[in-house]
Amino acid sequence: MNRMISTDAAAELIRSGAALSVAGVEAALDRLPAGNWIGGTSPYFMVASGGTVVDDSKVFVTELSGIGQVSVASYGADELAGICGDAPENGFAVTIIPFGGACHQRFALDAASFPNAFLRPTVGWIAGVHLSEIGKTAPLVYDGRTAAKFRDRAVVAHVALPEDRLVSVEIVNLFEPDDGDILRFTEASFEIGTCEVNGKTVNFADYVAARGLEHGQQPLVGDFAGAHLNVSLQSLDNTAHRAALYAPVFPGVDYRFAKSVGDYAAVFRTRLTEQDTQGAVMACNCILNFVFGELEGKAIGGIEGPITFGEIAYQLLNQTAVIVRIL
Repeated sequence: MNRMISTDAAAELIRSGAALSVAGVEAALDRLPAGNWIGGTSPYFMVASGGTVVDDSKVFVTELSGIGQVSVASYGADELAGICGDAPENGFAVTIIPFGGACHQRFALDAASFPNAFLRPTVGWIAGVHLSEIGKTAPLVYDGRTAAKFRDRAVVAHVALPEDRLVSVEIVNLFEPDDGDILRFTEASFEIGTCEVNGKTVNFADYVAARGLEHGQQPLVGDFAGAHLNVSLQSLDNTAHRAALYAPVFPGVDYRFAKSVGDYAAVFRTRLTEQDTQGAVMACNCILNFVFGELEGKAIGGIEGPITFGEIAYQLLNQTAVIVRIL
């Protein structure tokens, strides 16, 4: 099961012993009983029947117990290496982290260096809130074992697969780097003052504004040994001449801004139709795709799941969709 259901139906599943990953608003998740589940806040979802929707009454449920053996864990900011350290040798770790806290920042900065990070896959998403509630309502995660909610912990469902099954983690990224300036940064950070542009030190916020990219629709695209990972712009402070990002940049990586994709929603639909979703068991999609693609009420096809404040596929991602398949 990977779909929107009522909180009553979700509660019944939990009482039956099903292991679940659940997304919904705080009031909906508060109605769920203790059991073998993890959860995180989001009011945005991709559903087969109605495209992309906003819903504050139902929850989106991914049933994990039919996939493998599931155990729930929770980690503080100093314990995050346990996400993959405690993961099964053949399986994956479904992970939900609240936006904006120490766990979010530490995971973003350190996840790629955790032992076994690329051998025992971590997948999942960053919990958020309705965009109108940013700064007013805290994103939360839930440890279903006690139905407790947390502002700054990671909740994890470790899924051990049968020996004859394998997990495949796939990233849908609309963006390719342009052929223009190469940007480099001197430290790993979510906040940027200066950077190097083609070897010359400049103020990053001023550079972004001068290029007319302050809308944030086109992310930075980093070249990680041939893999393209996005870093999305959160805001510019033109007074302080600093920029805030939704994910950190890293030193030693070449970044370029992305090419414009044109018709955002159409390109996204096309990429999803090109994606092999056979055996898909869970998925998530970035809130920035939802906003810039004006996806509310539009059927994008192919995948169902929460729309989130960040995606996790081994490490923190921006402006992507993540699909987990069992082969």
